[in-house]
Parts: sequence; structure tokens; C-alpha cells
Amino acid sequence: MIDYQRKGRDMTRNSNLIALLFLGAGLAFQASADDSHKHHATNEVKPAAAASAGLTEGEVRKIDKAAGKVTIKHGPMPKFDMPAMTMVYRVKDKAMLDQLKPGDKIKFDADGVGGEFTVLRLEKVK
Repeated sequence: MIDYQRKGRDMTRNSNLIALLFLGAGLAFQASADDSHKHHATNEVKPAAAASAGLTEGEVRKIDKAAGKVTIKHGPMPKFDMPAMTMVYRVKDKAMLDQLKPGDKIKFDADGVGGEFTVLRLEKVK
């Protein structure tokens, strides 16, 4: 009878260790996933680099005033280590969209605000 009690305790201990192992692995996986999702929308620029970074050139493709968003085809953005692409950006102030129309050439500065890329300032290029 003693042998069965010992086996029962060993099995319980092993089950607990296995459960703890899976819990730890799951938490590590979740932390890794959270980091990878935040990578592109966070500002990873050092203050000196951000101050020296210029505005990015782009072309307005689409405007969604109701949502406060603008689609911009832009050149490379060294600030985010981002290649040239077309992307939808939220704007800091919806009034910025009043001065734009599709096809306008612009220069703009964006940053990760609240987990989303947001245009903080823009200038029309003539």
C-alpha cells in the first residue's frame, strides 16, 4: 500500500512540474508575441536621431475625413527603418485633412501614438 501512495505523490509532483513548465512557456511565448506586434508602431528612435530626422516625402492617395485617416505613398522612413510603401496613417488633427486632396505631394512627420502610426505634421509641396 505504501508503494501506491508514493507513486501517487510522484505522479502529482510530476504533473505539477509539467503544468508549471507549460505555463512558463506560454507566458514567454505571449511576451514575445506582444513585443513583435508593438515593434512597428512604437517610436524606437533616440531623441538626437529624431531631432535630426527630416520630413518624409509622400503623395496623398486617399483621404477619409470621417475616420481621420490619410493614405500616403511615401519614400523610405529611416526613423522607423521602413522602406518605401503605401500606408494608411491616422492624423493628429482632422483639420489637417481639409487642406489635402488625392494626388497632392507632401512632406510629413509621423510617430507611433497609441499603437498606431500618426501624422503629427505635414506640409504641401508646390
